[in-house]
Amino acid sequence: MALPLVAVVGRPNVGKSTFVNRIIGAEDAIVHEMRGVTRDRSYHTADWNGVDFTLVDTGGIEMGSDDDFQASIRNQAFTATHEADVIIFLVDSRTGINADDEEVARILRKSNKPVLLAVNKLDTPNRYDEMYEFYQLGLGDPWPISSLHGHGTGDLLDEVVKHLRETGALDRATDAEESGINVAIIGRPNAGKSSLTNQMTADERSIVSDVAGTTRDAIDTPVDHEGKRYTIIDTAGLRRKSQIDEDVEYYGFVRAMRAIDRADVAILVIDGTLGLTDQDQRVAKFAQERGCAMVIVLNKWDIVDGPERKAEIRERIEDRLTYVGYAPVIAISALTGKNVHRIWGAIDKAYENYSKTIPTNQLNTWLAEIREEGHTVSQGKAVLRMKYVTQTGNCPPVFTFFANRPDLLTDNYERFLENRMRKHFDLEGTPIRFKFKKKD
Repeated sequence: MALPLVAVVGRPNVGKSTFVNRIIGAEDAIVHEMRGVTRDRSYHTADWNGVDFTLVDTGGIEMGSDDDFQASIRNQAFTATHEADVIIFLVDSRTGINADDEEVARILRKSNKPVLLAVNKLDTPNRYDEMYEFYQLGLGDPWPISSLHGHGTGDLLDEVVKHLRETGALDRATDAEESGINVAIIGRPNAGKSSLTNQMTADERSIVSDVAGTTRDAIDTPVDHEGKRYTIIDTAGLRRKSQIDEDVEYYGFVRAMRAIDRADVAILVIDGTLGLTDQDQRVAKFAQERGCAMVIVLNKWDIVDGPERKAEIRERIEDRLTYVGYAPVIAISALTGKNVHRIWGAIDKAYENYSKTIPTNQLNTWLAEIREEGHTVSQGKAVLRMKYVTQTGNCPPVFTFFANRPDLLTDNYERFLENRMRKHFDLEGTPIRFKFKKKD
């Protein structure tokens, strides 16, 4: 069973993400002075005095705005309140109450959930004259806090835990579960990553739009599929650094890179209507360098023109993505859901191989066959002789070879060894690493 949920809501720029970062003790939520930086709701594991819970950061709520994204942001925020066991409504002591605060408060009063009104930016302890007007919101006693300095946050969290106990949320929750297989959905902007996330999670957790760059944070979604546990991570689209103009988009790029760093399996989403681009190749390289398993997904395949164009795209992928040639390629439509079910099997197989351990005796039987075939490299009278191999790591698999002259090794011979090993041991979906040491 999932941990209790605590949702943090409020209008833009009141300090929600700063508050979330303060509580979780990390810089997971993007903080910026620009309004509307947080768009999707994002989930972060937190604890207070030994009590674990999930903190949900939401986008700023502007009730009367006609902004293209605002309706989706509002829906995301209010969805979080429906899911939550306790709601923290954050307001800004410096600007006072405005119409958005009053409208959000009116909706929260009807929620039948414990709502804690937190008055933020009271940075001077014990000087709380600015907070008294917030009694007008009808949500009980305000809690004075400073997200920036931490003043008052401990008292607020004591009250959060008290409500979690009183509502039975802690009784329903178990200890924090393992995340299962961490799956990062990566790719350049507007390739369909959020649509795929929503298909795989059966949820509208990620805002979907045809405007490139809608997703900025990396968003974790726990999923149970056919008895297996996964965490699906939707990430901001990765672009070349030279094309990242806004500070906020750069922070999204950093979060996407962190998502790749903690992923077991990366799903590289390619827009089938555009085919393979230079950006796709760079994104694939990021994941390959960081050592996570990979599945390549050709999205929007249902609207690609004709079999010749489809064959051309597949051939280009095979030619240009040789460094991730181990990744299976699956054609889907994230919008309609066609063939999305095939991705789960590919994830499972990639993860199985990513975490695989091959017995040493099997490895050396394979190496003996290589030696018998006589394939080696030489330089003058010196001949490379591979004597022994053992697996020295996994996630991804690492193999250490002992040889008489490792200095003779060439890139071509290393690729030969990798190809033969993959063919013999079926290592689809995962990168592998080789190390070479001298043994007389």
